[in-house]
Amino acid sequence: MTEDLITDFSKLSGLFVIARNSTFVYKGKAVKIADVSKELGVRYVLEGSVRKADTRVRITAQLVDGTTGGHLWAESYDRELHDIFALQDEITQKIVLALKVKLTQEEQARFRRYPTDNLEAYDAFLHGLAYYFRFTKEACAQARQMCERALALDPQYAAAYALLGWTYFTEWGSQWSQDPQILDRVFALAQRATALDDSLPDVHQLLSRVYLEKKQHDQAIAAAERALALDPNYADSYLVLGQSLNFAERWEEAIGLVEKAMRLSPRSPLTILCLCDLGRAYYWTGRYEEAIAALKRACDLNPDFIPPHLSLAFIYSESGREAEARTEAAEVLRINPGHSLEVWRQRALYKDPAVVERMLAALRKAGL
Repeated sequence: MTEDLITDFSKLSGLFVIARNSTFVYKGKAVKIADVSKELGVRYVLEGSVRKADTRVRITAQLVDGTTGGHLWAESYDRELHDIFALQDEITQKIVLALKVKLTQEEQARFRRYPTDNLEAYDAFLHGLAYYFRFTKEACAQARQMCERALALDPQYAAAYALLGWTYFTEWGSQWSQDPQILDRVFALAQRATALDDSLPDVHQLLSRVYLEKKQHDQAIAAAERALALDPNYADSYLVLGQSLNFAERWEEAIGLVEKAMRLSPRSPLTILCLCDLGRAYYWTGRYEEAIAALKRACDLNPDFIPPHLSLAFIYSESGREAEARTEAAEVLRINPGHSLEVWRQRALYKDPAVVERMLAALRKAGL
């Protein structure tokens, strides 16, 4: 319920909506609305509860002004479980009215689209999403199983095709697989999802990343811009567009977009990716100490994540800080003893080959 309400609200151009990963940290905790409002930098907070018994579901929800503590709207519902999507639509409409948000015709139409009619498939998809955001090899495999289960129950489930594509893409990007056909599989899954529902920003994000891996920078940027147009509050879309611009060497633009992604989702697992992209862009724009600080923070968040160590090895090597460069190179090899610079070179996404060669020389000097 929370997942879908956040998704629905984030698609409204008239609202600023904090992402799921940053709001879920409050789940099950006794918190003060005023504190949540201040920590996330928002005025309104929607809170509620869901209880399920057999085939019925009871939902309470209230919309609170975090600055005053006043209630703008509150309601409770007792419905059959098979009415859950219609109920979500009703709650969304009530809150839109309470906030006096004007909807475009396209936004009104989006509220009438349900992801699937199969609640079991929906449940499997949400479990898959939870596994995926752990960003481990084992959890990624579990997410894939959940997606396949969802698609077995509903072969027309576009979002499940998109998430399945992301599991394969993550396997590729993390070098867990050397299968040369894996990107083609990801692209096919993204196209299948697009054919079923072209309004899903996740699908266009996935297409953007595949285009980027193929070094088709203009197509990557166009797909990311489409994702952002579909959901102007989606932190992931700002990050994906920022990544595309970063590797197209439009670094100043990339910095603004990635910083917006972090503002929309200040407590997200994707923060580590944002920091990596900020570190790269800061370095290429001459903001060296800020680059190092961002990358070190990424390492602190996850010491076993290779990209920030790799970027630090490059920066230190280029800066003549050889001991620190070798320390970071050693971290890369600790995490993945089989890490290959040749594989990295083949997958390097920068538009200018001279940038790639410059980075390779520095990484070799660091001991990789």
